[in-house]
Amino acid sequence: MRDQSIRSATTRRQLLQRVGDGFGAMALAAMLQEKSAFAVDVRTPTSAVNPHHPAKATSVIQIFCPGGLSHVDTWDYRPQLEKSHGTAFDAELGKQTFAGVAGEYARSFWQFRQHGESGRWLSDLFPLMGRHVDDMAFIYSMQNKSALHGPAMFMMNSGFIRPGFPSMGSWVTYGLGCETDNLPSFIVLPDMRGLPPGGVLNWGAGFLPAMHQGTVIETAADKDPIANLFPPGGQRTDEQPEREFLQMLNRQHLEEHSEDTLLEARIASYELAAKLQHSAPEAVDLSKEHQSIHELYALKDEDIGPFGRQCLLARRMVERGVRFVQIFCGAENTGAKKIRPNWDSHEDIVRDHGYWGRVLDTGVHALLSDLKSRGLLESTLIICTSEFGRQPFMQGKQKGRDHNPGVFTAWMAGGGIKGGTSYGSSDEFGFKAAENPTYSYDLHATALHLLGLDHERLSYYHNGIARRLTDVHGHVIREIVNASS
Repeated sequence: MRDQSIRSATTRRQLLQRVGDGFGAMALAAMLQEKSAFAVDVRTPTSAVNPHHPAKATSVIQIFCPGGLSHVDTWDYRPQLEKSHGTAFDAELGKQTFAGVAGEYARSFWQFRQHGESGRWLSDLFPLMGRHVDDMAFIYSMQNKSALHGPAMFMMNSGFIRPGFPSMGSWVTYGLGCETDNLPSFIVLPDMRGLPPGGVLNWGAGFLPAMHQGTVIETAADKDPIANLFPPGGQRTDEQPEREFLQMLNRQHLEEHSEDTLLEARIASYELAAKLQHSAPEAVDLSKEHQSIHELYALKDEDIGPFGRQCLLARRMVERGVRFVQIFCGAENTGAKKIRPNWDSHEDIVRDHGYWGRVLDTGVHALLSDLKSRGLLESTLIICTSEFGRQPFMQGKQKGRDHNPGVFTAWMAGGGIKGGTSYGSSDEFGFKAAENPTYSYDLHATALHLLGLDHERLSYYHNGIARRLTDVHGHVIREIVNASS
């Protein structure tokens, strides 16, 4: 009897186990089906993939201005702020700010003027960019969930204020791959002064396959474009057999550890590095560019030249099939400087924005002009943003403005963008978003849409959740895209 009970119990256990395994298999099959239906499973960034719908843009150049560019001194004309200049900030809105106490309202330190057929307002800080407003669409109601540089940078790049999530460039290359196998699909061109707030996490791949993280290209003219690309003493001619042997060992190891995306990325990077030894020097060699191009980007100017070089390199990269290029106009604060190394103008906005305004204005004008003359602007989406704006009042008794995550401005141009348009608005002072508050989710959804990707379908199953660049938010800003987009 006891033996029979044991046999029955064993049978029941086996039955439950088999049923459980069956449910597990069904669940796994469902998840795999869901992944195949809602995600683009790309195993290599060097193969182009069909998008969800016809794309208007094939590549992206993102210009990021770290530190907090002041919207009320650049893009966002607020007539009421002009009238309220010198009066006390409304105490009911709160006197305490991120880094100090609110001072008096202050109008822009540069006069605003209307430009182009669209009549868009730009301050005199950007006289050259004023020529391009009919190609640009402004989002005046951007907001961020953090007033801290690092988390705010992460949100604008990955959609989350916490580090560790994939950047937009990684999502784009995961979804679309690359149109060249001789260069990385996602290239980062940091400011020659150093990395931005948050560092390399701004272009990290997070939980996506590691091969989709950004590759940093050195922008200083006197340095190698990619660190350790060549062996000490120059390139050897007899290294091919060694490389093939190492690749064979790596492939064997990968077969035994197929789930290790870091290993897969390392193998892919080694393969790409061999190609880069030939392609990278040519791609970053600006000596063959016509003298007029050197002058357009002001490469010889001590202040403007480094950013001009970044912009010119970006154009050369998209010409060669690179999918996503990220440019940083400014670097992390590294201590007291005569001029802030980015747009974080707490002490003296005229000094700091005056310097960086000339840099950004010249570089963007050159890039847009150059892309347009070559017929590349139609297929290249340009995004220019900061992590947040600055306050419409002075920071206490100082000559600068404090952080303002409540509203700032971003703009887009090129592939599929309806030029001369705008979306949303700040309040009458430029203190908070008033009409159509917009977050990174909407900016990212719009960019992905123009690239042929549905932001709700581009997902990756991680820790039990189908993750997206736009999280559970976001909508395409139809008002700023062409009707056919």
